[in-house]
Amino acid sequence: MTGQGFVVAIPARFAATRLPGKPLRLLAGEPLVLHVARRALAAGAREVWVAADDQRIADALAGSGVRIAMTAPDHPSGSDRLAECATIAGWDEDTIVVNLQGDEPFAPPAGIAAVARLLQRSGAQMSTLAAPIDDVAELFDPNVVKLVQAANGDALYFSRAPIPWPRDAFADSRAALPQDGHWLRHIGIYGYRAGYLRRFAATPPGRLERLESLEQLRALETGARIAVALTPAPFPSGVDTESDLLRAEAYLGGAA
Repeated sequence: MTGQGFVVAIPARFAATRLPGKPLRLLAGEPLVLHVARRALAAGAREVWVAADDQRIADALAGSGVRIAMTAPDHPSGSDRLAECATIAGWDEDTIVVNLQGDEPFAPPAGIAAVARLLQRSGAQMSTLAAPIDDVAELFDPNVVKLVQAANGDALYFSRAPIPWPRDAFADSRAALPQDGHWLRHIGIYGYRAGYLRRFAATPPGRLERLESLEQLRALETGARIAVALTPAPFPSGVDTESDLLRAEAYLGGAA
């Protein structure tokens, strides 16, 4: 990165629907949000912020080296929460902000930095990462967000549905992925400049965002570009449910 580098901001909402109190749930004996913060600190950002909605989250991060922005509890998406964080932090319009989800305890620092570099070189309003899908169950899982790219690498669409749909191959069988196909799993990390982040948050959620419950569709629906690159390092799945938390514990145990 050139210039003043980038910042990482982590939206952390205590009242998560599927895993209440998620930021403070323990993983290897420590709060989940602390694991995420350490990944951000290792990525080379000039600042790391956590946009929290509960004082208990701030207390859990005391002494960690991250800054805390206490934000309203009722933001409709993580990006909306980070727009308030941008105001609290006083970032100028050109500050590159990487939105690292608060449930990504295994996010690779190389991937976090790659999002910032992609935004800078692409000239797009947003940047994000993807990884190949190599399992048919993953393609059909609505909790796995799929994306389709244009020839220039920008995102054409994101969906919980299996896209693109190989008509002829799936007419014969849906038991395996066709050999000549190419599918991408969206990794929910975003880069944007603080000015665009504020404009994004000032735009009401559109029809597509409400339909699929995917905030990035607000950007596409209003004509913004989202640059996409393959992640330079594996992004293990995040933690959304109790079973995800158990899987994360097993993953840490295996990596130890």
